[in-house]
Amino acid sequence: MKKWLLLITAILTEVSATLSLRAALDHPAWYVVVVGGYLAAFTALSFVLREGMRLGVAYGIWGATGVVLTAVFATFLFGDPLTATMGVGIALVIGGVLCVELGSQVAADSGPADPA
Repeated sequence: MKKWLLLITAILTEVSATLSLRAALDHPAWYVVVVGGYLAAFTALSFVLREGMRLGVAYGIWGATGVVLTAVFATFLFGDPLTATMGVGIALVIGGVLCVELGSQVAADSGPADPA
């Protein structure tokens, strides 16, 4: 459970930093939030990995969820477009992350992979 809370923290701080980057274009004081957010995001992600989550799963969920949340929040905060094509892309991103997570669970259930 701890690793999932840390991953959520990493996602939310990364999304906050990215959205703040957009805000900083007009108000440079937001760069403080950008730097702090990215430092917090990478720190939280490193703790997720220390807790034992596989890199491909952690990074896939972190990156994909960040893309989706950033696109959605940018629509509401900055008036960025969110088209039907973008919606299909978001659905594909979510589907891809689910495939990585499910594949990781199957691999973990079947035992260690043969490195040879």
